[in-house]
Amino acid sequence: MPKITIYLTGSCPFCHMAERLLQSKGVTAIDKIRIDLEPAQREEMMAKTGRRTVPQIYIGERHVGGFDDLSALDKAGELMPLLGA
Repeated sequence: MPKITIYLTGSCPFCHMAERLLQSKGVTAIDKIRIDLEPAQREEMMAKTGRRTVPQIYIGERHVGGFDDLSALDKAGELMPLLGA
């Protein structure tokens, strides 16, 4: 399974929903980068993704986007192949 990285904040409901969706697909390890606790990470996230909102999700080296993007991949049947299942 590829490395999963999520830029998130502790109070973001979409971040929690993204985590739950990934866990429901068998993901057990998520590298969480809390941009509310590490402001420099917010700048890094914006530079890498061009976006300001959280969550920002990476599956391996691929930037998936936010929760809506992750959910759309799942509904289209494209998430599990990305996860290597």
